[in-house]
Amino acid sequence: MALELYLDLVSQPCRAVYIFAKKNNIAFDFKRVELMQGQHKAEKFLKEVNPAGKVPAMKDADFALSESIAILLYLARKFKTADHWYPSDLQTRARVDEYLAWQHTGVRMTASKVFLAKALIPVFLGHPLPPEKLEAAAKDLDETLALFEAKFLQDRPFIAGRQASLADLVAIVELMQPVAAGHNIFESRPKMAAWRSRVEDAVGKELFQEAHKALLSAKDLSADLLPPEMKEKLKETILKYIN
Repeated sequence: MALELYLDLVSQPCRAVYIFAKKNNIAFDFKRVELMQGQHKAEKFLKEVNPAGKVPAMKDADFALSESIAILLYLARKFKTADHWYPSDLQTRARVDEYLAWQHTGVRMTASKVFLAKALIPVFLGHPLPPEKLEAAAKDLDETLALFEAKFLQDRPFIAGRQASLADLVAIVELMQPVAAGHNIFESRPKMAAWRSRVEDAVGKELFQEAHKALLSAKDLSADLLPPEMKEKLKETILKYIN
């Protein structure tokens, strides 16, 4: 039975899993789960794939796994991918682990808020957020990026040293969220812009663009295309996240 990956490529952790599997020639069945259509809450998905109702999710024969970091580490170990992705050197691996442990409440939180504030909330409310809320979200992200540069990137080509790792992959997909909403965080940060270019080269620009195609089209989303019950649920969730 083939490895199955349940993904929606608008989701940043889904993109990380997708890119990693494709880059490392890991064969898998791509099971598309449309979050905006509520497919992650369908009874079959909850029962057979992930009771938490989230993606990414993975099934490897009768073994099911959720949470993007756990999936990435499982794939790296099972398929014995190149050492630079999750280094065997103790201290280099610890740098990767440190970033992966921090990013949930660091980059993930602040980059997602800007994406929601600029790309999705206007769709669901029918009008943009008040300027002060947009400014607050942008300020929080800017502070996070300053920390990212000073602590995690420093003067290294990549987060863990001289080669791209899982830390860089997880970071870049998160940082593309505000970019997709028209908030180009790389314009005023040449160090980060150079890092982004190196990560894209390491992944492969064609694969990188393929994985981000759906995200970059998210700004064209119309709430009228969503089922009414899903529209209300998403609206409630998004407003809680940004407040």
